[in-house]
Amino acid sequence: MPMAAAEIEGLIRAAFPDAEVNIEDLRGDGDHYALTVVSAAFKGRSRVQQHQLVYAALKGRMGGALHALALQTSAPD
Repeated sequence: MPMAAAEIEGLIRAAFPDAEVNIEDLRGDGDHYALTVVSAAFKGRSRVQQHQLVYAALKGRMGGALHALALQTSAPD
């Protein structure tokens, strides 16, 4: 079953309350999203570590309810 953008955003905001979140449903099918997350939690962390934090926030839904995610992360300037 596809995952709603609002559910993804809610999980991200719960994990990163300060985050700027931009989510786009790339195909309109609820399975393919582009997600940009900017959070102070990413400061000093590698890109891999940042992505791992986001995947952890998604609580195992990657590869199941969420089929594809183009992910961009960064710390605020």
